[in-house]
Amino acid sequence: MHVLIPALHRPVKPTGVCRHAVNLAQCLADHDKIQRVTLLIGSWQREYFEQAFNLNSAKIELVDVEIKNSSISRNLWFLFGLPKLAQQLQPDIIHMSFPFPFIRQWFTGKVVATIHDLYPYECPDNFGYPQVWFNQLFLQQCIHSSDGLINVSNCTLESLKAYFPKAKTAKQAAVVYNVVEFSDVDSYRPHQLKHQLSAPFLMTVAQHRKNKNLNLLIEAYGQLLNHDKLPENSKLLLVGSAGPETEALKALVQALKLEENVHFLSGLADEELRWLYEHASLFVIPSSTEGFCLPLVEAVTFGCPAVCSDIPIFREVGSSQCRYFSLDQMAAENLAQAMVAELSHTSRQDNFVDHRFSRQEISGQLLDFYISLAHAN
Repeated sequence: MHVLIPALHRPVKPTGVCRHAVNLAQCLADHDKIQRVTLLIGSWQREYFEQAFNLNSAKIELVDVEIKNSSISRNLWFLFGLPKLAQQLQPDIIHMSFPFPFIRQWFTGKVVATIHDLYPYECPDNFGYPQVWFNQLFLQQCIHSSDGLINVSNCTLESLKAYFPKAKTAKQAAVVYNVVEFSDVDSYRPHQLKHQLSAPFLMTVAQHRKNKNLNLLIEAYGQLLNHDKLPENSKLLLVGSAGPETEALKALVQALKLEENVHFLSGLADEELRWLYEHASLFVIPSSTEGFCLPLVEAVTFGCPAVCSDIPIFREVGSSQCRYFSLDQMAAENLAQAMVAELSHTSRQDNFVDHRFSRQEISGQLLDFYISLAHAN
C-alpha cells in the first residue's frame, strides 16, 4: 500500500502539525503491509524536516513542492496542484495531516483527514475575524469531502459530532491517538539556551494562542517567585511558535519584571525537546481546551512531573500521571498551589510507557482503518 501524506504548511520551523505528519509516516513505514510513504512538503520546509526529524526509513520519501509560501498560493495548490501530483504518484490512500480545502472528485484514491481539534468553532479568538470564517469554511469543506476522518482523541470526536452531527453517520470516523515515540531519538541541550540554563527550570510547550492560557502560567510562576516558593534563579521555558498572544505574553513578562527568568524558545528539534523533558523539574499546561496535547503525553512519558488544567482531554490522555487544577474563579492561584504541591511531593519518575500511543498500536489501527475504507462503497 502507498500512502501519500500532504504536510505542506506555512511555518519555517517545526510545529506540532509537522511532527504529527512525521510520526504518521514513521509508524506507517513500520508496518510490513505499507510499501511506500510519500511526505509532501513545501520547499521551505525541507531543511527542518531533514534536521529536526528522524526520517531514515527507506520507505519514506520527501517530495518538495515549489510554490510561494503564502496563504493564497498554498490553498490554490491544495485545490489544483495536489490532485495533479496525486494523479502522478497514484497512492492508495491520501492522508491529509491537517484539514485543508480540496475537491474530492479530482482524486482517485481514498481521502482521509486527521481532525486535530475544532478550534475554528470552539476558539474563534485564536484566529481573529475575518480569518476564522475562512478556517471554519476550510474545516467544513474538508470534513464533508473526506472519505474517512481520523480524530486524535475521543474528545475531538465528541466535538466533531457536536458541530457536524451528520459527519459521524455519513462517513467513517475513528479515534486514533497521536504517536509518542522517542526510542530512536538522541538527547542534547537546545542550542538556543547557550549558557542561560544553569538553574532548575519549569517548562511548557504550546503555541502562543488564547486557549493555551500561558498568561496564567506566567502569573502563577511570578507569584511563586515573589513568595520564595521557587529558587530565585529558577527559569520558566515557554517552548512554542509565535501566535496571536505573543506580544501580550512578552508584555506580561516585562510588567512582572521576569525578563531574566522567562525564556521563549521555538522550532526545537526532537532531540532538544527530549533533553528538556528529561531535565525539567516540572511540565505545566493550563489550556482551556485541546484536541490532544502531544507535549503533555511526551512529558509524562519521560517521567517529568506534570500539572495541567482539569479538562476532559487531559483526563483522557494524562490520566493519573498528572496533577490537575481548576480553571474556575482564581485560576492563577489554583495553578500556583498545584505547582507547589507537585514540586514538593513528586520527584521525577521512571519513563512511563503508555501503549495507547505506541507506533505498533497506532500503525495497526491506521492500517485497519485504511483497509475498511478501501472496502467501503
